[in-house]
Amino acid sequence: MKSVKNLPLTNKCHHWTHLGEVPWDLQKYWQQRYTIFPYYDDGIYMTEDAWYGVTPEPVAIRLVYDLVGFISADTRTVIDMFAGVGGNAISLAMATEEDGFTPRFEKVIAIEVDDATLACAQNNAAIYGVADRIIWVLGDSFEFLKLLIKSPDQLGEDLRVDIATTAIFASPPWGGPGYRTDEIFDLATMEPYNLAALHEAYKIMDHALYLPRTSDLRQIAKLVPEGAKIDVVQYCVEGASKAMVAYIPATDKKKSCRIADQPTS
Repeated sequence: MKSVKNLPLTNKCHHWTHLGEVPWDLQKYWQQRYTIFPYYDDGIYMTEDAWYGVTPEPVAIRLVYDLVGFISADTRTVIDMFAGVGGNAISLAMATEEDGFTPRFEKVIAIEVDDATLACAQNNAAIYGVADRIIWVLGDSFEFLKLLIKSPDQLGEDLRVDIATTAIFASPPWGGPGYRTDEIFDLATMEPYNLAALHEAYKIMDHALYLPRTSDLRQIAKLVPEGAKIDVVQYCVEGASKAMVAYIPATDKKKSCRIADQPTS
C-alpha cells in the first residue's frame, strides 16, 4: 500500500453553484455549505455521499484542539481513518504548536477507500494550502492498520510510523441519516462498522471516535481500559448538537474523564 497524489476530479465530484443543480435530498445540506466549508466558493468539491458525513469546519477545528489536549505531547502522527472529502484532515494538518507556526503533527495520514472522494479531499486541502502536509492513501483503512501493525514493510516508507507516538481519528459512516430518529442510538447496530469493531481495531493506540450525538454513553463506557477513564464531548453549532466524540486511551493509558457540552460557535 502506497500514498497517492494529485488524483483527478471525476464526474462524481461536484461544485454546485445554484440550488437547481442540487439533488432534492441534498439541498438542505448544500444550503449549509458555508458552515461546512467557509471557502466553498473558492472551488470546494464534494461527492453526493460526502454531504451526509462531512464534519462542519467549526466542529473540525474544535475537535482537533480537544484531540491535541487529550493525546500526549510526544504523539507526532495522527491517522484519519475515514478521510472523506478532507474536512478533518485539513484541520489536523493546520494544527500548530503554541508558537502558531510549527505544525503540531509531523505526519497526518488520511485514508479514503473511494477515489472520487479522495480526489475531492486533495482538491479541498489545496484550497486551504495544506495538501502537501497530508499523506493521502487510497484504500481500506482497516487493511492499512493491519499492515502497519503486522507487516509494515508492505507499506510505503512514508506510511511507516511508530505506533507508540501515533493517534487515530475516526469518523466512520453511521449508516445514513436514519440514526436521527433514535432517542438513544444503539452503537451495536451502526453500519457498516459498529462500535465494538472500531474499538477492537484501534485500541492499541489513543483514538477519537466521531459518533452520532445521541450515542449510548453506556456502550461507550464499556470501552474504558482497566483503571482508566475517557472523555466524551458533545459538539454544537449555533446551539444544535452535531456529533459526539469519544476520546479513548490506548489499553495501557490512563486519562481523566469528562462528559461535557462544548459549543463551537
